Amino acid sequence: MMRTVPRTLAALALIALSVMGVHAHQSQRPFRVGVDVINFGVMVVDHQGKPVTGLTADDFQVLENGKPQTVKFFAAGQPDEAPPLHLGLLLDTSGSMADDLKDARSACVKFVNAMDHAADFTLVDFATDVRVARFGPDDYPRLVERIRERKADGMTALYDAIGVYLDGAQNQTGQKVLVLYTDGGDTTSVMSFRDMLDLLKASDVTVYAVGYLEHQSSGGRLQQRSELQRAADITGGQAYFPAIAKDLDGVFDKIREELAARYSLGYVSTDARTDGAWRNVEIRLQRKDLKGVRLRTRAGYYAPYKPAQ
Repeated sequence: MMRTVPRTLAALALIALSVMGVHAHQSQRPFRVGVDVINFGVMVVDHQGKPVTGLTADDFQVLENGKPQTVKFFAAGQPDEAPPLHLGLLLDTSGSMADDLKDARSACVKFVNAMDHAADFTLVDFATDVRVARFGPDDYPRLVERIRERKADGMTALYDAIGVYLDGAQNQTGQKVLVLYTDGGDTTSVMSFRDMLDLLKASDVTVYAVGYLEHQSSGGRLQQRSELQRAADITGGQAYFPAIAKDLDGVFDKIREELAARYSLGYVSTDARTDGAWRNVEIRLQRKDLKGVRLRTRAGYYAPYKPAQ
């Protein structure tokens, strides 16, 4: 079911408040494996940026606020063993996309068709207004049709589109990955960039940002590149900046390759407090023979919150 989110201050204020509830009053919703666990998606890449596969639970160490935690759940990229994968796709359809929307739509459709193991897809196409619809595997033909029918028009409500997606994703359990495509910076959102970053930090969504910024001024391109990079970094994701629109297929292939190689780690925190406070989480590799590898994941999470009686 598709819905268009009104571009009014009151509507966006409600969205922001509902998602910020994750920050102040709610833990990130863990998936269930007998007991509730805190789930982290972890990406390990070599010095060339290629995924490192074949690691086991014993290769990782998890520290929460400096205290070791015991890994209770581990999956190494196998869709049948990992928590369900919920994919979000944010597609910029603003007026500036007129020359490049055809290539973007084609790359998105190929990506959707290649991700047949996902539990569902949430499509958010945005310009001045934000439209959102969720599709199960049986509805992928309608999803593809929806992507192909969009026309370029209007301004760019990027931050609001992210807020709308996060509002719907907070009730999903499992892995949540948002793939974002835009050709420029935000021009009309009610939500600020800082508020958007706060919402991403409070979520358990991993962002892969694709910014085709070649039509922007040099100053605007630097700012927009920085913003997309920060959105990806804060969630343990990755940002890509193709030089030509024809490179989009390759970028989406890289994202698909990463998703197939992600590790899922889950643990039950030794800290039983329900104070809603931020908890720093550090995940380390313990293998001494892995030289030059990098690990990407979220920096932590907000604890459950229960008001004092």
